[in-house]
Amino acid sequence: MTENATPGRIGVLGGTFDPVHNGHLHVANSLRNALELDQIIWVPAGRPPHKRGQIVSSDRDRLAMLELAIAGSPCDEISRVDLDREGPSYTADMLELLDEQHRPARLVFLMGEDSLRDFPNWRDPERILRVAELAVAERPGIETDLISLIRAIPALQDRVWLVPTEEVAISSSDIRHRARAGLPIDGLVPPGVAEYIATHRLYQGEQGDEAPPASAQTS
Repeated sequence: MTENATPGRIGVLGGTFDPVHNGHLHVANSLRNALELDQIIWVPAGRPPHKRGQIVSSDRDRLAMLELAIAGSPCDEISRVDLDREGPSYTADMLELLDEQHRPARLVFLMGEDSLRDFPNWRDPERILRVAELAVAERPGIETDLISLIRAIPALQDRVWLVPTEEVAISSSDIRHRARAGLPIDGLVPPGVAEYIATHRLYQGEQGDEAPPASAQTS
């Protein structure tokens, strides 16, 4: 983007991205198109609170895979805001920092419907909603009682978009398990990411189970 081109609405997708996969890209593109977002910022989590005690790939490897996944897209960029700051990776803190950097653009935080259902349990949901709207990828088989959620968090009123999306059943944990077992991961991740995983022999050691969906990983 040029220095003078300030986007009107910026999507923010946070997660561990270990590895980033085609499911992440599908959700990002579906929400981008539905809400006509000018840009999407991908934010790899630095110290995910829910992954204490689990092995997470290095920042260098996760960043490299993200760069390969969005290579050539002028409407996608990566932010190190969570990697370069101290303390646990909480969504409210991350979004406030991005809001300071990108004003007067409007931030739209991207998440899955399962994450929305758990939103009242997130840290400081009201702080999140002060700086960002929520764009939620609806998932088949999941029914969300939005009225009850708004009763629990009144700030959700007029700050959440539910977007029907086609489900893509891909998980980072399955990809890690397949890579560890020497099974193909073609079609699950972008080709450049698959090549990077093979070349650097990622996921060959022991690693923890899958964490919550990417959109919830900085909660």
